[in-house]
Amino acid sequence: MDPAFIGLVVIVLVALAFDYTNGFHDAANAIAVAVSTKALTPRVALALAAVMNLVGALISTEVAKTVGAGIIDPPEGNNGLEIVFAALIGAITWNMITWWYGIPSSSSHALIGGLVGAALAAAHSVQWMGSSRRSSSR
Repeated sequence: MDPAFIGLVVIVLVALAFDYTNGFHDAANAIAVAVSTKALTPRVALALAAVMNLVGALISTEVAKTVGAGIIDPPEGNNGLEIVFAALIGAITWNMITWWYGIPSSSSHALIGGLVGAALAAAHSVQWMGSSRRSSSR
């Protein structure tokens, strides 16, 4: 089997692990007020949060576009896979640490920090002022 294909499969599996940690890490923050005020039961609040997260992901991809094209110059080849892998592992680790200690934090910001840290460690360029390739159609 091609090593690049195996690397890609590993990246996809690690990305799914990040999605999982993102879900259980951010779900509590999303439903805390509704549950603590007894406006919703925990089960209903969690179901509502899950459905709305899915709808939000289907409606808008602006965060994904920013993370995908506005933070680091797109790396190519195995170096790119290594940077993405390191960014995901860093974000998962941060999610787990903040979850364990009960520190509220953003999984999106953890991923962005992981990307910047991995790019800097790999001596890859970071777009500190944002991407010039982003569309200005707002």
